[in-house]
Amino acid sequence: MNSKTFVLIHGVWHGGWCWSRVAGILSSRGHRVSAPTQTGLGERSHLLSYDITIETFVTDIVQHLQFEDLNDVVLVGHSFGGIPITGVADVAPERIGKLIYLDAIMLNSGETWFDLLPEDMANDRKALADKTSGGLSLPPTPPESFGVTRPVDVAFLEPRLTPHPFKTFTTSLTLKNPIGNGLPASYIECTDPPYRPAAIAKQRAQEFGWPISQIATGHDAMVTEPQAVADLLEQLAG
Repeated sequence: MNSKTFVLIHGVWHGGWCWSRVAGILSSRGHRVSAPTQTGLGERSHLLSYDITIETFVTDIVQHLQFEDLNDVVLVGHSFGGIPITGVADVAPERIGKLIYLDAIMLNSGETWFDLLPEDMANDRKALADKTSGGLSLPPTPPESFGVTRPVDVAFLEPRLTPHPFKTFTTSLTLKNPIGNGLPASYIECTDPPYRPAAIAKQRAQEFGWPISQIATGHDAMVTEPQAVADLLEQLAG
């Protein structure tokens, strides 16, 4: 297989670190792999501020592609990471060869993540953010909520999760083009157990006619089944 360039984007409370197992496998097979961390999370958690919006996340990735001079990229978004990769496809399609949504969220232009949540769930999360940080961030949930139960995986995940910039949930994604901007795209569903917040995105992917693959593991597949994820990303990259 030809060498590919993978850029792996994490979801809520995570950082680029969560891809280390998958990145190691892909790199060992000769691919170029990077996993940038979004502003305010992981090793960049010291930059947490009220000014971080979903557009900040889009800019993070665009800057990464530009400054690393990455082209023909296989851009992979996990969970909430599906939102900014949609934004990147809208503004920098010339650098992307393929989009892959891994159990990821997908927004239309003008939508926020909270628009897709049940109203009571959105209100509960806002109340928790207000209570714990004055509305600055949302504290992490236990690894079990991502389908992570093996002690070794919990020990890897739990100490690295950091509060998530709250405005990224409530600011809308602005697009000039349809989701995906006409680029080749695929969707991967994690099925054991299924992650309910991703159901709308899977439905949208079906409506777009995108290929849909499945991995029989929980939502944090890159932690629980890195070999299966790496194999499928490589396969979908073509």
